[in-house]
Amino acid sequence: MELRLRVTQNGETYEVVTTPLSLIRWERRTKQKVTALTDGNIGLEDLAVMAYEASRVAGRPVPANLDDWLAKLDAIDPLGDETPDPTQPAPSDD
Repeated sequence: MELRLRVTQNGETYEVVTTPLSLIRWERRTKQKVTALTDGNIGLEDLAVMAYEASRVAGRPVPANLDDWLAKLDAIDPLGDETPDPTQPAPSDD
């Protein structure tokens, strides 16, 4: 499962993509299972923890303390899952 997130901190905007490692770290911090994402049971703190962990996994410089990272957070927006829907036919040139 991948989730793309747009993060803005101190006026800088970047995108991260969750990985299995970042999602496992999110599960450990929040005591939730990744299935909560499909249930729509996700809050802003969940998105922030996912973005923080995905940033760490991606090698972005982040503080060791989540609260220090949150203090610089201006906005976070989920961009969705880019996995194509296999039930939809591919566009044709017709």
